[in-house]
Parts: sequence; C-alpha cells; structure tokens
Amino acid sequence: MPRKRSIYSERVELIEKSKEAALSAVQIYNNPNTTFKTESFIVLFTIAWVYLLHGYYRKKKIDYRYYQKINDRKKYDRIDGVYKYWDLTKCISIAECPIDKHTVNNLKFLIGLRNQIEHKKAAGLDSYFSARYQACALNYNYYLKNLHGSKYSLDEKLALSLQFAELDYSQAQTIKDKEQKIPQHIRSYIAGFEKELSEEDIRNDRFSYRLLFTKVTAKRIGQADRVIEFLSPNDPMAKNIEKEYWVKEDREKPKCSATQVIAQIQKLGFPSFKIHQHTLFWKKHDGKNPDNGFGSKIVKTWYWYQSWIDYIYKTLTDEAHHSQNPDTELRRAACQ
Repeated sequence: MPRKRSIYSERVELIEKSKEAALSAVQIYNNPNTTFKTESFIVLFTIAWVYLLHGYYRKKKIDYRYYQKINDRKKYDRIDGVYKYWDLTKCISIAECPIDKHTVNNLKFLIGLRNQIEHKKAAGLDSYFSARYQACALNYNYYLKNLHGSKYSLDEKLALSLQFAELDYSQAQTIKDKEQKIPQHIRSYIAGFEKELSEEDIRNDRFSYRLLFTKVTAKRIGQADRVIEFLSPNDPMAKNIEKEYWVKEDREKPKCSATQVIAQIQKLGFPSFKIHQHTLFWKKHDGKNPDNGFGSKIVKTWYWYQSWIDYIYKTLTDEAHHSQNPDTELRRAACQ
C-alpha cells in the first residue's frame, strides 16, 4: 500500500515547482534569442503563482479543489478522473487570499492579457509591459518569502541582463516604433482595464515597477566596475537626475474625443475648424491608421491622443504661415 504523503512534503514539492516555473519565465524573457517572451513569461508565471498559492492553502488546510455542495456533501469536479484544482483567477479571488490588492491587480491584468493573446500573435508587448512583468517577478519573490519562509528566497538568483548595444534615444525610438504595432484589441483591453483602477492603483510599484536609469562616469575608486549603483534620494547626483532624463511609462496615453480635439484647435486660433474640417483632415492625413500613433479605437469609438492635436495645429499653422487670414487658409488646407 503506497505511503500517504504529508501536507508538508506536498507543499514543499509545490514550492519547488513554483520556483522552477518562475526562474524559467525570467530566463526565457532575458534570452536575446527568444522572440516569444511575453507569452512564455505570462504562462510560466501563472503556473508559478498557482503552485505558490496552492502550497499556502495546503499549509492552511484550505481545500483548493473545485466542488459543488449537494445535500451538505462535497461533490468534486474531475477531469478524466483527476481532481480539478483552482486556477489563478480563483486563487486570488477568495477571501482567504493573502495577497495585497495591487499585486492582485497586476495578476488580473496579466491573466487578461494572456486571454487576449492566447490565439493571436501580438507585436510590441515585450517592452511595452516590461514594468508590469518586473512587478510580477518582484511580487512573486516577496510572497515566496513571506508565505513560505526566507529559505525559499530567489534573492541570490538576481542577475543583470547585459546589453550588446548602448541604450540611447535611437534604441528607445526603435522600441517605441515596435510598440506602435500593438493590435487594437490589446489597446482596447488596456484602456478598459485601467479605467477601473484609480491613479494610485496604477502608480503603485506592485502593479507596475519602474526604474529610471542614467549613464554616469565613475568618479570614485570601486565605482567603475559596477553596472548599477544605488543612490540616496538626498545624494547630489540623484537630485540632478530629474533635470536630465527621458522616461517611458507603460500606461495608455490620455485620450480626446473628436469634439474635444476640435475645441482645442479652435482655442488655438482656428475658430472655423469644425467637425467637417476635422473629418476631411484625418482622412487626408491617414489619422486613424494605428501605425501613425495618433489615437486608438476603444470598442467602436475612435479617440485621439495629444500628438494628433499637436499635429493638426502644426500643419494648419505651417499652411497658414504666408496667409493674412489664417482661418481662410485653414479651410483650404483641410479640404485639399
């Protein structure tokens, strides 16, 4: 007769499998030869979180199998004769879930993103959501230690991803160009998900973890051999960083309706720019082409970014530059 395994031994096995899945996710994401980063990262970290929480619920003697109550008795759901265990959505939705709400928001976002890309290849996601992937990894290690003990920590597995090219503006622009190819259904998902969150939720480090990097010249012995140096916020160097940086946040940009765009352009000195002129203008300049990055479609409505307002204003101003009557020139420029 086979020996019945203890709660402890099964919990340890779940933890070890969880760690292996998490490490595999990070290894694949950091591999320069891998082009399937986002999909692999989300799938493997979903498994890692599921095993992590199953181990916790097992320790707390919480039954994490699906069942139905029939006459006060549990009838367990099975697939091919095997118990059906909770998926990640179920694990993070129960009252006994030990995870904070910002970490839950991060996981809910990744679960939803996985569902969006499950059967569709989506370009540009690897860098666009990197802050949320980083938050997921940090959150995982935090709860691994918090729920199961520091002896399971992945702290010693920390590694740096080395670069073959210097990170400069042109490289960042290449990344940004790829992000313009993100499919519309993904953009709609982002906007819909973030609409339900507060500003505090979105900016929380457990939902999206951002770091600001700046290139420095070593000035002290021992400093030159480190890729990363941590500074106190009161350090003079840290205070100077804010004056000279470019930074990208992975949140969707503010959006304007066509009516709001028209109102802005009229305030900028073109009172005759109305809905008809705007329609002619975006058709002429291919404004609703997602590759141009002027806006995005949410459900069935198109919304415009600030870059579209800036583009309209610059174009109309340039067209009207040599005219004594800018408003007359506006009508000509919009209708050409």
